[in-house]
Amino acid sequence: MIASLGMYDRAELQPANDRLWRLVRDGMRAIGLAAPDHLTRGEGAYWPAWESADLILSQTCGYPYRARLHGKVTLLATPDYGIEGCQPGYYRSVYVARRDDPRVELTDFDGAGLAFNEDLSQSGWAGPMAHALAQGITLKPRLRSGGHVLSARAVAEGRAEIAGIDAVTWTMIARYDGFAADLKVVGQTAPAPGLPWIAAQGADADRLWPILTAAVAALSADDRAALCLRGLTRIPPEAYLAIPTPPPPSAFGAP
Repeated sequence: MIASLGMYDRAELQPANDRLWRLVRDGMRAIGLAAPDHLTRGEGAYWPAWESADLILSQTCGYPYRARLHGKVTLLATPDYGIEGCQPGYYRSVYVARRDDPRVELTDFDGAGLAFNEDLSQSGWAGPMAHALAQGITLKPRLRSGGHVLSARAVAEGRAEIAGIDAVTWTMIARYDGFAADLKVVGQTAPAPGLPWIAAQGADADRLWPILTAAVAALSADDRAALCLRGLTRIPPEAYLAIPTPPPPSAFGAP
């Protein structure tokens, strides 16, 4: 059995995620459902978990869901992080640049070098690039960083000019990472459905929904604040599948 919450699981947040999982786990066991003792972390928390027939709970990204996971997993719920200007369960990316960069708006960055976390990221690649293209702006993928924090750091260190960072992660970067002081927000994307909680295909979403909502409600106020977690909502698969997808980074010259 596998459970993972790797999308917002930086070291400072792992104790809160562990407490959240224990509440979910105990709720499942109380109605006779099996659940692992602990969360899976590391590389096994992502694609190996998402594609496993033994997946009990995980959080994925909207782009992987529509590109490879739809029809192969069960959509359980979408966390609501209370992102300003977004309806419950939706989120957006912010564009960050160096604070000392004289450019102040996204339109000023046409042709700028982009740091992005990975090719199948909604918030780091698809959302920022699709939004920019819709505005007549082309960003040049310069650095595939491997993570949002690494993309933001690359911009702070001058190895890229701009990056798209999801709003929840940006809140956490601003809270915990000193290099955030060297960055500024120069724009934001349109809202999109947030990062969904999923389980293996065949899971009973209706039976799990009250367990998940009860676990979030039982989480301490401090833990909810640490995780930026307001509650849960349910967003239909069609909303995820309707989000536009830009060409891959390789179409713009990325290696």
